[in-house]
Amino acid sequence: MDASWEDFGWERLGNGTGRRRLPVWDATATLVAGADAVLLHDTGSTLREGAELRTQAEALLGRRVTHIALSHPHFDHVLGTAAFAGAEVYGAVGTAELLTHGAAQLRADAMRHGMSEEDATAATDVLVAPHHQVSGEWTLDLGGGLQVLLANVGPGHTGHDLAVLVPGSPAVVLCGDLVEESGEPQAGQDAVPSHWPAALDRLLELGGEDALYVPGHGAVVDAAFVRAQRDRLATRFGVS
Repeated sequence: MDASWEDFGWERLGNGTGRRRLPVWDATATLVAGADAVLLHDTGSTLREGAELRTQAEALLGRRVTHIALSHPHFDHVLGTAAFAGAEVYGAVGTAELLTHGAAQLRADAMRHGMSEEDATAATDVLVAPHHQVSGEWTLDLGGGLQVLLANVGPGHTGHDLAVLVPGSPAVVLCGDLVEESGEPQAGQDAVPSHWPAALDRLLELGGEDALYVPGHGAVVDAAFVRAQRDRLATRFGVS
């Protein structure tokens, strides 16, 4: 390929994996490329962002995104999904029902956070719900020996938190908003604080001490950061 990850503002993490911090809300989108298939973790906050991610993925990899994993059903992570026609979409159990019946709420949330009515309406009018719901763990074979693990590790940040483990040296764990580096983790009305520390314990079990942990917002962190955030959340919410 003539184009490099850096040309498009992506950070290469190894193991066929690279991620980009999107503008405005600093949400992370991550590509995982195997020999036969390409997984995108989160799709951006608008159809425009989704289309840009699609174009960049095709320029970088020479092929289309075939699979999408949605970390959780918040507008800044899911509203670009309709830009990826034909992709198989995965989410934690409950995500499909929420997106199917909650488009108006997502539209309102997006506008409350500053999105234009035009962009919010365009994205929620064609909102895509997951085709596959993950209740425990689901292994995706992307080809060339690369098998990624989708893990329903929540509830925590929401009632429907899906993480992704990309094996390798080091392993890469895609955390969604269970982990945030650029600010304190946000606990909205749909958060389940009593289970959030346990969700971070599960992330640490998946990745181990040497993994790279990719937060939903902010810089890539290590296990020590995740553990410290876990302890702060436990103190904040009075959970052991």
